[in-house]
Amino acid sequence: MPDLDKGKGIDLAESAARGRQIYFVAPPDEVEVLATDMVVEAGSPTSIWQDAWRQLRRNPIFIVAMLMIVFVLVVVIWPGLFTSQDPRYCNGDFSMDPRGPGHPFGFDKQGCDIYARTVYGARASVMAGVGSTILFVLIGGTLGALAGFYGGLLDSIVSRVAEIFYAIPLMLAAIVIMQLLDSRTIWTVIIILSGFTWPQAARIARSAVIQSKNSDYVTAAKALGVSRIRTLIRHVLPNAAGPLIVVTTIWLGVFIVTEATLSYLGVGLPRTIVSWGADIASGQKEIRTSAILFYPATALALTVLSFIMLGDAVRDALDPKARKR
Repeated sequence: MPDLDKGKGIDLAESAARGRQIYFVAPPDEVEVLATDMVVEAGSPTSIWQDAWRQLRRNPIFIVAMLMIVFVLVVVIWPGLFTSQDPRYCNGDFSMDPRGPGHPFGFDKQGCDIYARTVYGARASVMAGVGSTILFVLIGGTLGALAGFYGGLLDSIVSRVAEIFYAIPLMLAAIVIMQLLDSRTIWTVIIILSGFTWPQAARIARSAVIQSKNSDYVTAAKALGVSRIRTLIRHVLPNAAGPLIVVTTIWLGVFIVTEATLSYLGVGLPRTIVSWGADIASGQKEIRTSAILFYPATALALTVLSFIMLGDAVRDALDPKARKR
């Protein structure tokens, strides 16, 4: 077998005398290739979002939750597909009448069609929840991401302001402020709910960004001369959005319940706006003699349950530790 040192004019004895290591190379036709030496080319790498989507498609909880949410959204956008009755039209002659053709839930004490009010009541409650969630993410997620990525004075200011809002209970603040307002609309509820809950999103976004900004791909982006704001938007945020998405889906259900609670207490949406919370408050007076309370309460419970189920499924898909293998 030839040695590598002969190519340099040094024989084996001289190499051994100098204490050098001697290398021998066998001809290719004399080497047996074993199965363990073979390289198997893997498929193209997948991102965390592709893995999460593959996990969600096989999760029955996610499928059921999405079907329920899609149905609720259809009811919110096109309530006329489910009833032709006017939810605000009330006739005292039909007060507390039982169910009949075209009126499957009967009438309440004012003679209003309960089924129509249940269908149209989804719009106010879901719109308040969705609007509050959007502002919740925009305000809290933006401030938390900037504070976690840049740190320093900005991080200190955002953290101290968030601590002030943490000390204020959401329900108490909403009740006090709503009572002080002469006119209340859906936008009023949205601003108040998101204004006192954005620190929750800021905390989650800040923690996720701090964890992601020390990754190798961020270091590589900086080495290539990518600006800091572009690094934050294109590299850090997509990899840190998972925890914020999970929290968002859960808080969407919380906002819907909070709006219904405020309307139930009489400090939420005005009576001129059909809402599940207001109908629940109206039906509690006849709870012993009629099931009026049951219909809007069931619709509210199923809607909130669907968003909670969605949040659990997304959490399991985005959290590698929680995935079921």
